[in-house]
Amino acid sequence: RTMRTYQLVIEGQAHLISEMSNNLYDITATDTDIRTILDALDASANLKIPLSEFIKSIADATVPLPYSIAEVIDQSNPISNKVEISIPLQPPEVWCAGVTYRRSMEERKEESKTPDVYSRVYEADRPELFLKDSGHRTVGPFMPIGIRGDAIWSVPEPELACVIYGGSIVGFMAGNDVSSRDIEGANPLYLAQAKVYDRSCSIGPCFVPIDSIGDPQLLEISMKVERDSVVTFQGQTNTNKMVRSCQELSGWLNKHNQVPDGTVLLTGTGIVPPQDFTLEKGDSVSISIESIGVLTNDVVFV
Repeated sequence: RTMRTYQLVIEGQAHLISEMSNNLYDITATDTDIRTILDALDASANLKIPLSEFIKSIADATVPLPYSIAEVIDQSNPISNKVEISIPLQPPEVWCAGVTYRRSMEERKEESKTPDVYSRVYEADRPELFLKDSGHRTVGPFMPIGIRGDAIWSVPEPELACVIYGGSIVGFMAGNDVSSRDIEGANPLYLAQAKVYDRSCSIGPCFVPIDSIGDPQLLEISMKVERDSVVTFQGQTNTNKMVRSCQELSGWLNKHNQVPDGTVLLTGTGIVPPQDFTLEKGDSVSISIESIGVLTNDVVFV
C-alpha cells in the first residue's frame, strides 16, 4: 500500500501528516520533534530503520484525523479554513536532468539553433545536470508558478522528482520544471535564464517513500493545462521511456559533489506541448503521477 506524507499547516503550525489506507495520521501530534519529512528522515537514520517503518510505528499509536486530504483541498469545506496543504519539504537545492526522454530531445532539437548538442547528450554516457534552485524559487501545491515577462514561449515540464538523503534516493514527488523555450532555443548558454527565475519550479503534493512507490521506472505521468476552465493541452508518458534511470541520474549528481540532505532531483520530461502552445497568466497546470498524486498550480507573470 502506498504511504503518502504531506506537510500541513494546522492553525498556523507545521504538522507532518501521513496518509495510509485512506486515513490521515498526525505524526507531529504524537512526536512534536517530527514536524517535517527531514525530521523524520533524520530520526529513522539515527534508529537505522526505513523511513516508512518509522512513520508507521508512530501512526499505529495515533488516532486517524477526522478529515481527508480531499477535504483540506476543497475550499468550500470548513476544514480548509483551519488546515492547508504546504510544500512537502523545503529543498536546500533543486537539480534537473535534461534530455532524458527521446520526445524531449527531438523537440529541443527543433527549437534550437544548435540542435546537435541535444542529440549528443541524449546518447552520451554523461547526462545533462544543472542547478535549478537553491530553495527559495520553488513553490508547493496550489501556489502560483511563474512565467517570465521577457519570454514569448513558456511551457510546463512534468517530471518525476527524486528526494536525496545521505547520497541516496529516499522518496519521490511530482515536479514541474517551468521553462522558457524561446530563450533556451536562441542559445544553449541561455539555459540558466530559461530555467532559473522566480517561481520557476513546483514540487508536491506529497512525499512517497522509495519502498512504497513500486518500480519508479514504471510510473504513468499525465498533464493537463486549463484556461478559463477549458483544457488547452493534455499529454501522457511513462517513466519507462527514460533513457537513464533515476538511480543512474542520482549517481551522476553525487559524483564529486556533496549533495545536501533533502535535495530534489527532477528527472526530465516526456510530455512536450506543441510549438504553438505557450502558458498564459491564469492558466492552471495539473501534473499527475501514478502512486503519488496530482500537483496543481496556477500561472502568474514574474
